[in-house]
Amino acid sequence: MEIYKVFQKNGFRFFGRIKMNCTTDNVVLICSNYAWTIYNFRLPLIRALKNSGYRVEIVTQFDGYEKEFPQEVDRVHSLFISRKGTNPFIDLITFFHIFGLLVKTRPALFLSFSIKPVIYGSIASKLLRVPTIAMITGLGTVFITDNWITKFAKELYRIALSSVSTVFFQNLDDKNLFLSNRLVHPKACRMTPGSGVDLVRFRPTKLPNKGKITFLLIARLLRDKGIKEFVEAATAASSEIPNAEFQLLGPLGVESRTAISSAQIGEWEKNSAVVYLGQTDDVMDYIDRATCIVLPSYREGTSRVLLEAAAMGRPIITTDVPGCREVVEQGENGFLCKPKDSIDLKNKMIKMASISHSERQEMGEKGRRKVEKEFDQDIVSRLYLDAINDVIPKFL
Repeated sequence: MEIYKVFQKNGFRFFGRIKMNCTTDNVVLICSNYAWTIYNFRLPLIRALKNSGYRVEIVTQFDGYEKEFPQEVDRVHSLFISRKGTNPFIDLITFFHIFGLLVKTRPALFLSFSIKPVIYGSIASKLLRVPTIAMITGLGTVFITDNWITKFAKELYRIALSSVSTVFFQNLDDKNLFLSNRLVHPKACRMTPGSGVDLVRFRPTKLPNKGKITFLLIARLLRDKGIKEFVEAATAASSEIPNAEFQLLGPLGVESRTAISSAQIGEWEKNSAVVYLGQTDDVMDYIDRATCIVLPSYREGTSRVLLEAAAMGRPIITTDVPGCREVVEQGENGFLCKPKDSIDLKNKMIKMASISHSERQEMGEKGRRKVEKEFDQDIVSRLYLDAINDVIPKFL
């Protein structure tokens, strides 16, 4: 890591000579990896910022959802970024792309979400002395294993977050991990209940009671989401729950080292009890038809799918890991299982099937009350506006 010590000593001094003419007093620049993530997770915050008098510009990789923003934001910038691997040359292009956009837009504040925008955006904003608020939405695959990539990522985080005004965490485990590794200053840390959930849009619906039980997993098809464990558990449980259906919903071809191939899905459909439903832009109808939502993920920031499921009154089975266990109280609104353990997951699905319809319905009602109290998206917007009001006056 000597190269980064040299960069810290000399690099910031060099780039610090690049001065922006002035900031655009009321512009907030929001950066995330895909337009889809901003549209689905950050729209309430964007609207809250606009209602508070800020101009909002976003920078993100175009994926079709950028077409949804003309009425919501003042400008959309395309971002060159790769979510697959850690190619230093591609990542360097991403860094300079964000750096150039910061010089061009001259924002009063830079908000970053997801791993690479947080790291490279925070470093660029540090060089240009742009106040920054970052959110750690999850740690990705590099923190699940401990190797040289993990050490590399930690060093990048340490540099990036050294001058960030506020760092939001979605669960205490992530916050404590960053603090114990001295990746962030304690005074910069704040908590947020995930990205929140729209309690008006995701409203409670009647739990199906037609003689069959449907277990539905909604996620990007990545190994880290526990897809393999779900397939194994479903196949093993199918003989003990003959009236059960096991379904997968989510996009294939995700740009990630742990992506599951379409060939693998085809093999599972032929040789397991799982049915692949494809992907959708609207999960509500699928949650509405499901008896129970399952997510055996290895780690999350705070799972949006689980929040949406609970908001619609569905009992949940998920892993006892950061970002999942915050949504479920064991035996109250669902069951927690061991991570990477298909046998325990199978047993929890059998247990869910063995209780009565009214008990499952009561679980769903408790889940709805929990998200109403703890995970309303308006809570997240207020936390951000408070943090922004603390930061911007210091720099204008």
